[in-house]
Amino acid sequence: MNSYLVILIGGLLVNNFVMNRFLGICPFLGVSKKFETATGMGLAVTFVMTLASFITWIVKYWLLVPLHLEYMQTIAFILVIAVLVQIVEMALKKLSPSLYDALGVYLPLITTNCAVLGVAILNMDEGYNLAESTLNGCCAALGFTLAMLLFSCIREKLALNKMPKWMDGFPGALITAGLMAVAFMGFGGLIQ
Repeated sequence: MNSYLVILIGGLLVNNFVMNRFLGICPFLGVSKKFETATGMGLAVTFVMTLASFITWIVKYWLLVPLHLEYMQTIAFILVIAVLVQIVEMALKKLSPSLYDALGVYLPLITTNCAVLGVAILNMDEGYNLAESTLNGCCAALGFTLAMLLFSCIREKLALNKMPKWMDGFPGALITAGLMAVAFMGFGGLIQ
């Protein structure tokens, strides 16, 4: 039970994929202008990361290891992630066309999102079992979502204020992201 708590706190705060590991920066910066789109992207990434962690563990230990094809791990993981992203894309297009349009090019980019592939590979490197891998994927995705939601709220507030010309738009977003990363580093000693 203690290891599950460590995975939970680690994924959300201490080892946050965006703020501490600097993975998944492209959708983090690209989709975080509005809270609604950040929420949609966070939910999509949570679905993909959680299922990818579950399925990649099964693929690795039930398919690649018995067939001695461990060297195909990265390619197999990318294929699993691509299929999951296609499922999310089709579902969003059918269920929420406005969110599908708002996410635009960033939705298919989840396939190449290094955070999604990173969590799958990290699960294998850490030697997690199936439950720990799935939990780590879910918690990492929720940490990603938390960072995106906080960042989108700050960006919406900044857009309402008059900013100096040099800090308006993307430069202000980068400065804000850097300050958030420093704040998340404060959680570093929370777990050992």
